[in-house]
Amino acid sequence: MTASKQGDKPTYTSFSTLLRSPSNGGSSSTHPDRTLAPSRTPGSRTVSPTPPSRTKASPRSRLSIWSMLALTVSMGGSQIAWTVELGYGTPYLLSLGLSEQLTSLVWLAGPISGLVAQPLIGAISDSSNSRYRRRYWIVMATILLVLSGLGLAFTQPIAATLVAIFGGGQGSWDPKTANLVRSTSIAIAVTSFYCLDFALNGLQASLRNLVLDIVPGDQLASANAWHGRFNHFGNIVGFTMGFLNLNHVPIIRLVGGGQFRKVCIVALAILVLTVWITCWTQEEVERNSPFGRRSKVSDVISTIYEAVLHLPKPVRRVCIVQIAAFMGWFPYLFYSTTYVAHVMADELGHEPDLDKATRAGSLALLIYSFVAIVAGTLLPYLASRDRRLLGAIDAGGETDDEEADLEQIREQVRQWKAESARHGKPLKLPTMPFMLRNIWTAGLLLFAAIMASTFFIRTVWQATVAIALVGICWAIACWVPFAIIMEFLKEAEDSSSTEIRPRPPRLQSQPAVSRSQPTSPVRPNERTALTRSWSTADIEGQDNEYTGSGPVAGGTIMGIHNLAIVFPQFIIAIVASLIFKWTDGTDTNAEYSSKPGVAWVLRFGGLMALIGAVISRKVPPTKTEKAMRRRLAEMREESED
Repeated sequence: MTASKQGDKPTYTSFSTLLRSPSNGGSSSTHPDRTLAPSRTPGSRTVSPTPPSRTKASPRSRLSIWSMLALTVSMGGSQIAWTVELGYGTPYLLSLGLSEQLTSLVWLAGPISGLVAQPLIGAISDSSNSRYRRRYWIVMATILLVLSGLGLAFTQPIAATLVAIFGGGQGSWDPKTANLVRSTSIAIAVTSFYCLDFALNGLQASLRNLVLDIVPGDQLASANAWHGRFNHFGNIVGFTMGFLNLNHVPIIRLVGGGQFRKVCIVALAILVLTVWITCWTQEEVERNSPFGRRSKVSDVISTIYEAVLHLPKPVRRVCIVQIAAFMGWFPYLFYSTTYVAHVMADELGHEPDLDKATRAGSLALLIYSFVAIVAGTLLPYLASRDRRLLGAIDAGGETDDEEADLEQIREQVRQWKAESARHGKPLKLPTMPFMLRNIWTAGLLLFAAIMASTFFIRTVWQATVAIALVGICWAIACWVPFAIIMEFLKEAEDSSSTEIRPRPPRLQSQPAVSRSQPTSPVRPNERTALTRSWSTADIEGQDNEYTGSGPVAGGTIMGIHNLAIVFPQFIIAIVASLIFKWTDGTDTNAEYSSKPGVAWVLRFGGLMALIGAVISRKVPPTKTEKAMRRRLAEMREESED
């Protein structure tokens, strides 16, 4: 399949059409739309007929800000559900009578579902040729999530009804009936928790796969930044709902029950609304599945195995960095509030009040959530890509016509020179944005430094500041790795589905020769543009393509990437227990004081983040970033003529 251009201006005939219109008002002459077509002959155009009520969104069309918001808002809804489960799940299970040991087993649902659901759903949807291949799983996961959420919200009424229907005891006054209701409630709650985790993993995997299918390569960083923002916003909404007294809200109080039931109902309502917005405003393109119709389990497993075996080298490196990074993140996510309580105990010199220590930890996490959403809003501007540097670059990081692109650069620079001369100002060329891997490295180094600061933290306010600053690192972790891996997948997909265009002699690999220094080539660094004479393959390496026998299985590879995120959780469970045994021993008299184990677990996480930062330097820039550097080099050379 190759990309063909559509030069027709879209007609705004519905709300969903308006959301898909380019931000410049829909002009297609500036940003031509692209769509997938079975074939293309030189100079031909393919225009797909669309129904009058809705314009079909092409995976290559540039998205307006409103369309980007509609596409990514569901991530916020799903994150609210995650927050409700993580924040209030354990107290709810304990209130039903489940022991702490069994509660810890219930929380295995998270990593198990992450290991199974995301790769499986990615492989199945990759094999589909339907124009609902991603949205089908979004809707199905949402339905399962709503059912399991309602099961948690109404656990005891459902259990009492089942016991009354199928018999058991003489009545509510009978101890046998009470025990049956209790046992049935626990069974329903545990089952609902596992279904909830599988549904949430499937939903978030499908939402990211939808972004990969619809968003063009040069907007993937922006789309993942919006995913991160909605993630942080969902955390804030979820935590805030826990603090509010929903018993006095007119409509919500009608559902009865306690705070947990009302929080569940509100979270599910927001989830359904956001998912409806995404599914209604976005349309996928029906495609001829290159994998064929694989409906057997063996075929799905074969797809996953093929993707694991032939991961593109940049994707493999991203996954390795993620393993190290999340061996740092899981200690923080598990023990940050406990760490605040330990610091409070050391500061007071005795055991603090449990409620006071819990509130201090919750306050630190709330500030951390606000810092994360602010950082997630501002940091993407560091990587904001100037449209003048993108030029005619397509999603794969190449240009449709290299010679025409060079001529366009010459003409553009001449116009800028003339404009600068008229105003008596020096020529100002576009600047190269920060590369994604550099931002990622900086985030990991900052996280390692904050974890190392635990050697010097002595007061609660110092611990609160440290936890709040981690919000910057978390904003990067929720944005940059996904943006990098999606760009690499888009490049691999384009490389496997299009013919390689010969490059003009001017841009082909050749001995390094500079105009000013003919015999002294200068090797560029990260932020400087590539000189015209250097081949990007010589500098960054060229073994970046997908080497599998079939085309790129984007959803499957995204699921494998999630394995790299989930797998460290099992390792940390073992490592943390060893650290606690080594540092705290077997003394269980004091709950917080004189127990440095939590701080050492956090420091171990900082060490792993430092290792991840070193490995992240091996992740190459994307083709789009390298092409931008090349265009900037051309502009600089033309400006010197």
